[in-house]
Amino acid sequence: MAEIKQGHTAVSQGPVAPPGRSTWWARFQQRHPILQKKRGKALLIGLLILPLFGLLGLLALRNRHGDSDGAEGSTGNSELITDDVYFYGDSEPVYPSPAMTGSGAWTDAYSKAVKFVNELTVEEKVSLASGVFSSTGSSGTLNGCSGNIDAIPRMNFSGFCLNDAGQGVRATDFVSGYPSGLHVAASWNKDLARSRAESMGLEFRVKGVNMHLGPVVGPLGRVVKGGRNWEGFSPDPYLSGILVAGTVQGIQSQGVITSTKHYILNEQETNRQPHGDVESVSSNIDDKTLHELYLWPFQDAVKAGTANVMCSYNRVNNSYACANSKTQNGILKTELGFQGAITSDWDAMHAGVASAMAGMDMVMPNSNLWGNNLTEAVRNGSVPDDRLSDMATRIMAGYYKLGQDQGFPEPGVGMPADLTKPHDIVDARNISSQKVLLDGAIEGHVLLKNINNALPLNKPRMLSVFGYSAKGPDQWNYKSNGGVAAWTFGGESSYLGRDTSAGFSGEYYNDFSDIAPNGTLFSGGGSGAVTPASVSAPFDALYARALDDRTALFYDFFSPDPDVAVMSDACLVIVNAFASEGYDRPNLRDDYTDGLIKHVADRCSNTIVIFHNAGVRLVDQFIDHPNVTGLIFAHLPGESSGHALVSLLYGDSNPSGKLPFTVAHNESDYEGFAGPDLPSGQFEKFPQSNLSVEGVFIDYRHFDLKNITPRYEFGFGLSYTSFDYSNLQVEKRDGANTDQYPTGAIQEGGQIDLWDVVATISADIQNVGDVDGAEVAQLYISIPDPEQPAKQLRGFEKPFINQTATATVSFDLTRRDLSVWDVVAQKWRLQAGDYGVFVGGSSRDLPLQGTLTI
Repeated sequence: MAEIKQGHTAVSQGPVAPPGRSTWWARFQQRHPILQKKRGKALLIGLLILPLFGLLGLLALRNRHGDSDGAEGSTGNSELITDDVYFYGDSEPVYPSPAMTGSGAWTDAYSKAVKFVNELTVEEKVSLASGVFSSTGSSGTLNGCSGNIDAIPRMNFSGFCLNDAGQGVRATDFVSGYPSGLHVAASWNKDLARSRAESMGLEFRVKGVNMHLGPVVGPLGRVVKGGRNWEGFSPDPYLSGILVAGTVQGIQSQGVITSTKHYILNEQETNRQPHGDVESVSSNIDDKTLHELYLWPFQDAVKAGTANVMCSYNRVNNSYACANSKTQNGILKTELGFQGAITSDWDAMHAGVASAMAGMDMVMPNSNLWGNNLTEAVRNGSVPDDRLSDMATRIMAGYYKLGQDQGFPEPGVGMPADLTKPHDIVDARNISSQKVLLDGAIEGHVLLKNINNALPLNKPRMLSVFGYSAKGPDQWNYKSNGGVAAWTFGGESSYLGRDTSAGFSGEYYNDFSDIAPNGTLFSGGGSGAVTPASVSAPFDALYARALDDRTALFYDFFSPDPDVAVMSDACLVIVNAFASEGYDRPNLRDDYTDGLIKHVADRCSNTIVIFHNAGVRLVDQFIDHPNVTGLIFAHLPGESSGHALVSLLYGDSNPSGKLPFTVAHNESDYEGFAGPDLPSGQFEKFPQSNLSVEGVFIDYRHFDLKNITPRYEFGFGLSYTSFDYSNLQVEKRDGANTDQYPTGAIQEGGQIDLWDVVATISADIQNVGDVDGAEVAQLYISIPDPEQPAKQLRGFEKPFINQTATATVSFDLTRRDLSVWDVVAQKWRLQAGDYGVFVGGSSRDLPLQGTLTI
């Protein structure tokens, strides 16, 4: 591990810095957090006087440390690092692990959990923290759950079933396929996010799943080619934070525990786990960037009451995330007041005693490092009994808080271990979910181009359909490709799971495909995939509509250069951009797909392109072609994909989605974070990813900073109608405390006065077009600090406005929304000054501008 345990005393955060503290010193401490401690200052003094002890000593020191940044690899003379002792001290140690206090909404659950745990033996406490061997998923014998915690019959405790994931119950039958997290973000609809979560949570409950392994806010989306970005929401922390909070509340309203993941800085798949003699990638970060960007949505999830958090595969400042005491003990359990339990990602624990002491509470799916070895560690004093009791208490408190002791189904009751054998069918689908599934699919589509009145279609006489993502997958079967991986991990449309399987095996540098050529995409690949009982593919719905309208329909799903009927009223090219857990996307575009689009556009004057995209997809190769009249990003819509697309294409629904990310002209516009960081130089065995290089300036913040014009900006999306903005009002809340620092007690989510409303912004929106529709109104704030982005999203609302009508939207701004993280005070700081206020329809279309003075 890259941290050194310093006894069992808590690490003080230190006093608040005096107002006159030098800004250069604060910035220096920000880059080197160890200097906030007495021992760090002593180290600095020692380094400053070191030359007095001789030039030889100085040169030896330089040879020892080499290139401390690690981002650029090593210089030619640097020695290959072969032992992680080199990194000891990079991550600040914080011990002991704070015990659960049962504060706030956890009081009753805590009391019940303490009483329960007091009755347990050491072995029984350990069993609560250690997964059951030979029980995981489709290879298990107990059930089909992703993981299990064993029952304790004498205590009338039935155990836990833990299961994936973010689009619905994975790897089982008779479930629904919901839109992905990315698709939800593209809808910008808070109410719909909550409704989706409630419906999805109910299906988990009916199947006997105690813990939903999601939602995802890590990765946030720093790496544009990130293989798992589609599971999360958006690279904007505010948008992700609002949506994850609603998702946590919705799922847990059904009595199912959420395990918000992956904590923290799990921003790339490449080198995510040790493979051969290469360790997991280390996400290296400074305190300010961590708080203002990557921690932000986790903080919202904790405030929303998530009962579990999953620690990630990667290293953080060269200490494995599941054994990182700073992030688990210091930040999550102390600073954020997290009352629940921390569960490892599958096989993410690499040290037994160290992980327990660093704050991890449950290992999945199992591990020889815990189980009997954890029992022995407690008995010999390596792990205090109080720490084990706290682990068990945190686990059981979530169980009681969600009411799982009161009529919850038997764990895994609807999750048969082998779907190919006779089993009792537990149909988790609910008729009330149908509207949520369809509305969610519709609203996550984003219309990006629509010229010459290409859309909506109006009973075309002849329609031609091309592209490999139009039809259903070639195969949809439990044992496809001689196994279960393709169906259970979302690989049916992508070479029957070939690439996903390779990625899971640690083959990070294979020749992966950019597309899924064997059928439509409604989810990505990996543990976030879903296995719906039925799917509406685009061509299924188009065919049905063509029959109703007596439209002549021509189609070719296979040819790269198909024949094109020149008399077609419209040509639809339906293609995709695939991504999966286990590896990062090789490219943000591909020649095959761009060639197909241009081939059709050369022959059809009304070519409309639809992408099922698991992330950013570049379009400059074809978008300016005069015959490309329409472009839709359909993202990953779930099982109602076809119905949703046809509803939009024919004008039954009005597009209202907006981009939750920035689409560049060229990959180079994203600069260093377009792709993952790779092992290099002296760090070939210990890959380094230095997130402090760009700091908080990712996605639209980066484009604003560098004055780069995107192809389509963050928050952009077209409608079949138009909206005008007017009457901006900026009102500071009477009596609002605008002192520099919050003073409230710490509860779930941090200091309680961080959520005090400081000001309210309002504006009027009028529908000035010919069609009723919804508009996503966006609020951006400019914080008066030269180190902050030019603007940051701090509010959004989505009113549905009838033709000619006007709606008023309002946005509450909290203390946290307007604050910056003070690395010296270790608090959120509200600065005096003038805050820019911007309201409009995208991050670069902000017609209303004002000022809030604090």
